[in-house]
Amino acid sequence: MTREVMMSAHTSRRERLRQATLEEIHAAARRLLVEQGSAAVTINAVARQVGMSGPALYHYYAGHDELVGAVTADFFRELAAVMEQARDARAGAPSGDRLLAVCRAMRAWAVTHPAEFGWIFASPIAAPNRGAGSVRHQAALRFEQVLLDLTVELWRTRPFPVPDLADLPASLREQLTAYSTAIDGLLPPEAAHVFLSCWIRLYGLLCMEVLHQLDFAYTDMEPVFEECLHDLAVTLGIDDAAA
Repeated sequence: MTREVMMSAHTSRRERLRQATLEEIHAAARRLLVEQGSAAVTINAVARQVGMSGPALYHYYAGHDELVGAVTADFFRELAAVMEQARDARAGAPSGDRLLAVCRAMRAWAVTHPAEFGWIFASPIAAPNRGAGSVRHQAALRFEQVLLDLTVELWRTRPFPVPDLADLPASLREQLTAYSTAIDGLLPPEAAHVFLSCWIRLYGLLCMEVLHQLDFAYTDMEPVFEECLHDLAVTLGIDDAAA
């Protein structure tokens, strides 16, 4: 065996060990989150869970914010995979059918993983995790893409009603134009406005359900969610049969 091959094998083994440790760290952070809440997910607590010292964990993450970003990225990937599976299970169905199936899959994951959903969507995003190059941001893009791609399909095959861009406040027009540019013009600004408005409504309802903000009135949120989906289907011009 040549020296180069030996070095390569050593590097590969070291990377496998590192990856295994990272997975153990993430599992420990998730366990603390689910069992004790977000405040329990500290560097020292996670380190204890995996049998290392706090300083040793800094060999893997620069600090708490970076650890949170990496674990949150895991949650985003898991949720996106569930949504993709729901989409692909209806391959060949109209875009509207697949979009509604994706939304229902998202709710199913949210209500069965409230702690993880809360970390993704109901917690402040630390500055290091906001940038386009962050692991969290990249994982969030995959999640966004599932909803965006299906909305783009709808727009291209059967354009839904949109407001007149000129009627929107100047600041909103500027932001929607910037977002449209960021998604490579897949939706024009006015269609992006409808897409984002639908997402805001869906997201808001899910947050209120997962955080138990509507328990004073509802013991079963499914019909409320379905009513919301029906309204969104009307907004997006999805056939009644799909809704």
